[in-house]
Amino acid sequence: MSAAPPRAFVVGWPIAHSRSPIIHNYWLHQLGLAGRYEAVAVAPPDFADFAQNLVASGFVGGNVTLPHKQKAFGLVAEATHSARRLEAVNTLWIEDGRLCGDNTDPEGFLCALDEAAPGWEAIPGEAVVLGAGGAARAIVAALIERGRGVVLANRTRASAEALAAHFGDAPKVVDWRDLPAALKRAALLVNTTSLGMKGQPPLDLDVGLLPQEAVVHDIVYFPLETALLRDARARGLRVVPGLGMLLHQAAPAFARWFARRPQVTPELRRLVEIDIEKAL
Repeated sequence: MSAAPPRAFVVGWPIAHSRSPIIHNYWLHQLGLAGRYEAVAVAPPDFADFAQNLVASGFVGGNVTLPHKQKAFGLVAEATHSARRLEAVNTLWIEDGRLCGDNTDPEGFLCALDEAAPGWEAIPGEAVVLGAGGAARAIVAALIERGRGVVLANRTRASAEALAAHFGDAPKVVDWRDLPAALKRAALLVNTTSLGMKGQPPLDLDVGLLPQEAVVHDIVYFPLETALLRDARARGLRVVPGLGMLLHQAAPAFARWFARRPQVTPELRRLVEIDIEKAL
């Protein structure tokens, strides 16, 4: 009997909103690979059992999203440098019978930035990162690895200070009210907060303070173009929509399970955009 086609998943709580099945099943079809990718809702008390029984459940691995990323890190037998640095896992796979974990968010962020704003690294100035959650942690790690100075601001300063301490205080922390001065020196502005997301309060920020060569990246992709990106684009600044990070972080994960590195194509991007537009 031939082996069953490989199955992968995205697990979270809740999970119905995830676009990952669209992305990965598109790649399976495009590459002509046998396999399946599905969404699995697992409540926090049940996550450890789920992760430790992947083989018995017929899975070769999968993605991990909120609220399980830190719990997943504590369960893996082997973690990549990225996962160890962030103490969080968004990709699981089985290797030699052991549960392994990676975090592809930093790579996804940098790939999206490199694609949409080539040459951004040559712009003088600091990266101003808004927020102090898991996404901010991944993005700060990526920027530090690229040698970029980081200024961190969060509405709750203590959370920003805790994030800075995780990186040996490499990022500088400023109060939210002091953002205007930081923006005037910024080469890159990254919003990792939920401000500007559909159903959330707007991000009240004056992009007119940014230097003309600055790049603005909003990782929010619901809506596809936030008010922050719209205002930055109207001023003539280069912008990086949040959908790029979602797409690019998925590619190295797919390669772990199906042994082929997929491409982020315009066709895939438009497919996900249409799904998001329908949900708005």
